[in-house]
Amino acid sequence: MKPTLTAKLLQTLAPWRNAPAWHVAFSGGLDSTVLLHLLATLAKSDKLPPLRALHVHHGLQAAADAWPAHCQAVCDALSVPLQVIRVQVQPGASLERAAREARYQAFAEVTGAGELLITGQHRDDQAETLLFRLLRGAGVRGLGAMPAQRPLADGYLVRPLLDVSRAELETYAREQPLTWIEDPSNADPRFSRNYLRHHVFPLLAQRWPQAVTTMARSAEHLHEAQGLLDELAQMDLLAASQAPAVAWLPLPSLALEPLATLSEARQRNALRHWLAPLTRLPDSEHWVGWSTLRDAKEDAQPLWRLADGQLHRCAGHLWWLPASWSEFSDAPVSWSHPQNPLQLPGNGHLQFSGNGPDGPLSIRYRQGGEIMELPGRGRRDLKRLLNESAVPGFIRGRLPLLYQGQQLLAVANLPGLAAVGHAPWQLHWMPPTCDQGLS
Repeated sequence: MKPTLTAKLLQTLAPWRNAPAWHVAFSGGLDSTVLLHLLATLAKSDKLPPLRALHVHHGLQAAADAWPAHCQAVCDALSVPLQVIRVQVQPGASLERAAREARYQAFAEVTGAGELLITGQHRDDQAETLLFRLLRGAGVRGLGAMPAQRPLADGYLVRPLLDVSRAELETYAREQPLTWIEDPSNADPRFSRNYLRHHVFPLLAQRWPQAVTTMARSAEHLHEAQGLLDELAQMDLLAASQAPAVAWLPLPSLALEPLATLSEARQRNALRHWLAPLTRLPDSEHWVGWSTLRDAKEDAQPLWRLADGQLHRCAGHLWWLPASWSEFSDAPVSWSHPQNPLQLPGNGHLQFSGNGPDGPLSIRYRQGGEIMELPGRGRRDLKRLLNESAVPGFIRGRLPLLYQGQQLLAVANLPGLAAVGHAPWQLHWMPPTCDQGLS
């Protein structure tokens, strides 16, 4: 016997029956109206978490101004509280994408720890997503289409109707009977998804009646394949997770050699997995930047520029530098009270352990040609000293230098580089944390 819509819904949402709250993304259209009605009906007979509807008003068309009132009437009839969220859609090349990003940003802001955001995408949406991404040349991850569940802020986004067809939802809506909003923009063929829905899929269904079902099944297979690729990437990245010599630098890094011994495909797979939380990934044509970085001479310091930062290679390690890395001032900073920590503009902060030297002191940054007078070693060129300490080249321009008058007294985080022999203090630099934009 074919399971009912309510049975499918309960089975899919079973892992979250004890969540603090369930939020329903409620546009007022057919899909979300059926979803909300199903959940509100279930709540009368089953013990469910508190239910709330969320309506996002994009303000993109005049007709949308009447939708919050319709949604409120539906929610009142179902005894479900409604929150209307108004968003600003940033203009860009794709209005569809900009609206989606604004919508999900709003959802993320109201989804609390452990809470659920439930959306009404169905099997037909899944097939459309697969074909749309296939036409854009997506890889395995993209062709896996929409996952049934994923993290969202501190909670989860769940799509419990991905195994349900649009026809099933329409049948349920007529039987109840339900009323819903017909968005005029859904008929506009200028939008890619609408063109696929109204012009391409009807032709496919004429020739292959099961096209939507089989394409949605393919998306499931590709999603599973991506899971295996992710597991492989985690294994490869574990082998490359060797601590660099500069342990005090809070930047994501990987050892190059374990990656370089892998096949090209496994290298790209591991790097995609590692870079995904850090930057928008390059398309296939721009992966040549990776091979250039990897194959550069050992004494070179190459970099690969990506959308949201740079990947550097130094001393056998890869280092990720976000775009915000350059957002700091290299102007000198006075340190009148060395007993207190010193905040550096865009560059973390400094403090002494032990009894620091008497002030006034100042912090400067490398300009080139600096000389240090080291006890027992005489006058030494700072560049050579940093080479000996294996300080990566990309960090040297923002490594704080401690001056007393015109004398270079110490280099932060390098205890051996102090002009005072057996000094009763050390200078500690805490670079900006990941939360401040370094990862």
